[in-house]
Parts: sequence; C-alpha cells; structure tokens
Amino acid sequence: MKMRFFFKVILALVAVLGPASVHAGGDEVVVVYNSRVPESRAVAEHYAAVRGVPAKQIFGFALTTNEVMTRADFTDFLQQPLADDLEAAGLWKFGEVTVPTANGILSHAETRVVRSKIRYAVLCYGVPLKIAPASVLEEWVGKINRDEFRRNEAAVDSELAWLPLAKTKFPLTGPWPSPFYGCTNRARLNCTNGLLLVARLDGPTAAIANSLVDKALAAETNGLWGRAYFDARGLPASNTNYFIGDQWMFGGAEICRQLGFETEVDTNEACFSAAFPMSHIAIYAGWYAGEAFGPFAQPKVEFMPGAFAYHLHSFSADTLRSATRNWCGPLLAKGATFTMGCVYEPYLIFTPNIAFFLETLANGSTFGEAAWAAQLALSWQNTVIGDPLYQPFQKKTLPELHAQLARTKNPLIEWSFDRLVCLDLARGIRPPQLLDFLANQVPLTEHSAVLTEKLANLYEASGKPSSGIESWQNALKLNPSPQQKIRLRLTLGEKLIAQSREAEAAENYRALLAEAPEYPGRNAIDEKLKALEPKPATAPKP
Repeated sequence: MKMRFFFKVILALVAVLGPASVHAGGDEVVVVYNSRVPESRAVAEHYAAVRGVPAKQIFGFALTTNEVMTRADFTDFLQQPLADDLEAAGLWKFGEVTVPTANGILSHAETRVVRSKIRYAVLCYGVPLKIAPASVLEEWVGKINRDEFRRNEAAVDSELAWLPLAKTKFPLTGPWPSPFYGCTNRARLNCTNGLLLVARLDGPTAAIANSLVDKALAAETNGLWGRAYFDARGLPASNTNYFIGDQWMFGGAEICRQLGFETEVDTNEACFSAAFPMSHIAIYAGWYAGEAFGPFAQPKVEFMPGAFAYHLHSFSADTLRSATRNWCGPLLAKGATFTMGCVYEPYLIFTPNIAFFLETLANGSTFGEAAWAAQLALSWQNTVIGDPLYQPFQKKTLPELHAQLARTKNPLIEWSFDRLVCLDLARGIRPPQLLDFLANQVPLTEHSAVLTEKLANLYEASGKPSSGIESWQNALKLNPSPQQKIRLRLTLGEKLIAQSREAEAAENYRALLAEAPEYPGRNAIDEKLKALEPKPATAPKP
C-alpha cells in the first residue's frame, strides 16, 4: 500500500510541473558593487562565491553612497563604465544591426550587443537605487501625449535593463514600452535582443542583502513550501482605473491554487488586518497601503525560506534602507527572499503583472526572467530585489523534492503531502475521497499540525463537523506555529459555537488570549467572550 501510494504521489506531482528547467548559473552573471561602500563589496564577493560567478565578472565603481544619484552621475559613473568594462572583458561584443519595422521591412541601423556571454546583472547593497529627475527633458518629450509621463526620473535597475542598447539613441523621458512584456520564450530574454536581466541584493542592512541568496539556495535545495495569501480589493469592473490590479491578484491566487498551495484571498477594500493570522507565508501579494500594514507591521512575520512577498503601491520602494518605511524594506527585514517595488510613481499599468509573473515562475523561469517579462515598460520606476538566478519551482522537480525530503526525514515533507491534497482538490477530487488518504495512508498526519489542520478542513467540507472539531483540537497539541495556533483557535471557536458548544468555545477563546497576550484582535475576542457568558436566569413572576 505504501509503495503504491508513493508512486501515486510521484505521478501526481509530475503532472503539475514538467521537466526541470534549462541551465542558469553564475557564469551568466555580472556582479556590480559600490567601491565606496565596504559592505557592498562583501555582498558581491559572497554572492559570487555561492553562485560561482567568475572573478573577472565582478565590477566595482566609485558611486555616491546615497540611494539617489543624478542622471549625469548614472551615465558617467555607472551606465557607460559598465558597458565599457563588459566589452573590454570580452563579455559583450557590440556591432551594427539593421532593425526591421513591425511589418518586416528593414528600417535603420543601430549599434547594440551582438554577442554576449552574460544575461544577468546583480547590483549589490550600496549601489544607488534611483535616478533623480533631470532639469532638462529630452527632445522625445514632444512625442509623449500624457503629461504624467513627461518625466525622466527612473529606477537604476530599469535604466540598466536596456544597457545592451547603450550605444543607440534611447528616449530617457517617459516609459519605454518593453518588447519583452508577456514573453514566455526564455531564450529571447537576452542581451543580444536588448535586455539585461537586472536585480539587486539590497535591503535595510548589508546582512539582509547578503541573506537573500542564502535563502534562495535553501529553497532551491529543499523546496518552496507554505501558504499563499492574496489581498485584493473587490473592485467592480466599472472601476476602470484600478480593476486590472484586482484581476492580477485574482489571477495570481488561481495560479497558486493550481500549484497546490493553501491559498487565501481577501476581497475587502481594506488590507489584511493585524488580527489576521498569517502563518507559513510562501507567497504574498496585495495592495494598496502606503506603509507596511497589518500582519507585516507585527514584530515577527512567518515567512518560509525562499518566500516571495509583494505589495503594489506607487512608492513601495521609495527607500530600501528602512525596516519600517514603505513596503520593500520592511518585507525584506521580516524575512522575505525576493520582492519588487516602485521607486517613483509608475502608474498602475506599468507595475508588474503579478499573475503573469507567478505563472512564469511556475513554468520554470528564474526570478530575473519572470520579473522583466512581467513589466510593460523599461527605463521607468520598477526595482527587482533578490537573486535573479533563483528558481523557486523547477530547480528540482516536485517528485525529486518529495523523494529527497522523505530520504532525509526533513520535516518539510508535511508540506509536500499537503500540496498533494491541494492539487487533488484543485483537480476536482471531492474531500471525502481524500479523507482516508490523509487520515490512514499518511502516518505523518497524526504528528503534524499542518496535516491535521488540513484533515480538519476535509472533515468540515465532507459534512462531518464533529470530526473536524476533534482534528482542530488535535492540531493544537502538535506544536503549531504561533500564527497557525491563532488561526486554529479562531476557527475552532466559530465551529464550536455553530455546534452550540458555547462553554467549550469560551474556554477556547480564553486559551487564545493566554497563549497570545499581544494578539491585535484581543478586543474582538473579549466581545465574543461577553456574548458567550451565561445569561442570568430570569426570576419567575409572583
């Protein structure tokens, strides 16, 4: 029975993701650091060592130590010197190319990269984040119809992404429509087509920046596991300005469901509140608050190794040096492994399409490939933070990961079983069919809070509320994480009340307050306890 079950696991997981992805290694990377910031070089050397980047592909430049640089300094001290050094090192060869128009007619000649040994650039802690607006706009401004796009400030990452075209006249005012948006052909995302895949190892501290590659490697080794959370706003289609942002969130949530993640979606206008128990975060995407909010403003956030976290906001990456301001810095400080953000106002349509980004990752792309394929514009406002070589899904296939976790007795295997059940549910298999599998064929269930909670959900969905309550109670005894314990208590309280077991519900809520005295939803629990207090008996009329 166990052997047949093991092969069932393997076959189910093979059906989700195809063969392992193509090579993406350190020989495809150049690493850039700020020679005026000692920590910047240390981050560069660490990354190069763990990813196997050749020494000749590490470049230091004397840059400002501020996060903001002028357009002139960007051109003179970073953009042009980097292009020159790549050519001098034999990593790039420039040549003249005749560019066709949309209908295939040869149009004009331009100088661009015609041969490249690299595809990625990693900017290390200390390399400036953004380019300040220049006082004089380019001559291209007259061709831009909308006033809000007549600007030339930009993210350093986005401006360097078109470095292979550095010897060609390029519009610096306004967003440049990216020909790579929606690209699913990984081979097309390369320097000879005009795109350098730029990302940065950055954050509030050099230590945080340094850790991003370490956490990425841990997830590539043992898998990205956990739960997915999406914070949509529930906007109607009539909201033409913002409706697409919600659709990206819903699309991303559906992709995660199909990947087998436990997925929760909030459709309220407000963001997830601090009282929302967010445990075992593998993937988070939401919008639209100006500062880290709710669960992410709490002292501890339960990010899993390799986790992706993203909040859509116009100034989410206004600074990366703060652990409390905006979004990107706090998310990284609390443990996220990779993220994206905006350094200046981008306007919604030019923020990353998070649904396409996740779909591209799921199909085996690296973070760098997925990030730039999901952006409609270059030379604009988006920054990409994390190891661009990170492949959270297909560095190893799910069958390989499951076998490895089983062989090494890694506790993360509980998530592999959980994902198997979620995959079956996503394919339409009904909960009663999965009860026996999880309760009787997976011995780990009785020792795992994750799997016992899943079992409780299956009982509830199968019309067995009493068995569900018993399983939620059992899960509380199996060392759940702090946020999972709160979720179990909240769920158990609701289910007990629904079964008219008020005394047990009150006892459960009192236990929650004792176990989590700093719980932000304490006032709501107090109100529940008041409502559960026995009503005084009414004296009989004389």
